Amino acid sequence: MATIWWQQLVLVMCGGALGSAARFWLSGALLRRLGEGIPWGTLAANLIGSFAIGFLAVWLEGRGPHALYWRAFLIVGLIGGFTTYSSLMLECLLLARSPRSGMALVYLGTTLAAGLLLVWLGSRMALAVREPFPGV
Repeated sequence: MATIWWQQLVLVMCGGALGSAARFWLSGALLRRLGEGIPWGTLAANLIGSFAIGFLAVWLEGRGPHALYWRAFLIVGLIGGFTTYSSLMLECLLLARSPRSGMALVYLGTTLAAGLLLVWLGSRMALAVREPFPGV
């Protein structure tokens, strides 16, 4: 049993590194393209991550013993490294303390409402496209 835990830990770490790198790239790309109006990179990462985690959580259900490893890599690692809830909270605080303080609640509300919608849509899409894949 300890071997399985260590294997999952390595998968979480690898996925987390990839997810964090993807968030870093996305944030930089959106900052260059859209400017500093609101933290577009964090918003995009949280919304994409909400959809992806909803999709994967349902899509991986009942996939057998290998799904445990996919969950560790994709959900805990990749998406966990990619989504940025703590960054969201910090950016809301910084917005609230800035001349754009009115944007803090708009930004937080948009992130939460759209994230909830996207996690639901991701789970619905997974149910619609779900096909059994032996060993996955």
